[in-house]
Amino acid sequence: MGQTSLQWLIFLTSLLSCTTNQARLTVSPSSSQMFEGEFVSLSCEEDEPSGWTLRRNTTRGTRTQCGDGWGKTAGSSCKISYILPEASGVYWCESREGETSNTINISVTGGPVILRSPVLPVMEGHDVTLSCRTKTSSNLPAGFYKDGSFIRTEPEGHMTIQHVTKSDEGLYRCNMTGGESPPSWLSVTGQPTTTAPPPASTLTPPSTSAPPPASDPSHLVFRLVCHLVVFCPYCISTFIMVSLYRHKPRGSDLPVSMVMTPPTQAEEGLDDDYDDIITAATTEHHF
Repeated sequence: MGQTSLQWLIFLTSLLSCTTNQARLTVSPSSSQMFEGEFVSLSCEEDEPSGWTLRRNTTRGTRTQCGDGWGKTAGSSCKISYILPEASGVYWCESREGETSNTINISVTGGPVILRSPVLPVMEGHDVTLSCRTKTSSNLPAGFYKDGSFIRTEPEGHMTIQHVTKSDEGLYRCNMTGGESPPSWLSVTGQPTTTAPPPASTLTPPSTSAPPPASDPSHLVFRLVCHLVVFCPYCISTFIMVSLYRHKPRGSDLPVSMVMTPPTQAEEGLDDDYDDIITAATTEHHF
């Protein structure tokens, strides 16, 4: 029983040793819509550096990485000094082993109005604020819409949804004097349930909004080899330990030896006296 538990512990340890640290992609400013010409910073946040690369799918290309014709790498971050509408698409972090982070959909517009909404899913029960703004102001009266239906007009261009639920999930847009924003998908999630991605028709064109591939065959082979390389030495060491344990002599198998020590002089004298007493008693009896 103890050996079986030890083997399971070694097996789990070997699996954990090849597990890739998961990263989380964030963007600043934290919005799914950007004005053309804005400065944008994307970061792969992780506990330990593991060589994560920031990639994207846009109309200009798929799986292109930061620094390859767009953006400038700075550690685990990617900075875009002047973002263009062609940068609209899906962004994510990817490790050398093929592990991927959460995805972020960014829409860049050259229009006069955008809707600032959370770029990451909102937890159920939390409050969320949507802001309708122009390049010069964010405090103008604005009308808000969800899934094409009018909600209400806010005098300062900010609409707060308190204690959001799954029913608040949907496609939002706003309009104000001077124009209308592009639509933006608001995701609502609970713990541990994840939110389904918005319909393809609500995002950027299919060629740019497709999520990154789940896994590549070469990545799977690499991970399998990684597990084998780490696990085999544990198996061999465990086998040697078990073999040594089984061949170790036990207490019941120890040989028993009897050592006869020669009698001391005192013991020989006692024996002579005992013989004299026996002889004397025999002589008196015959008399």
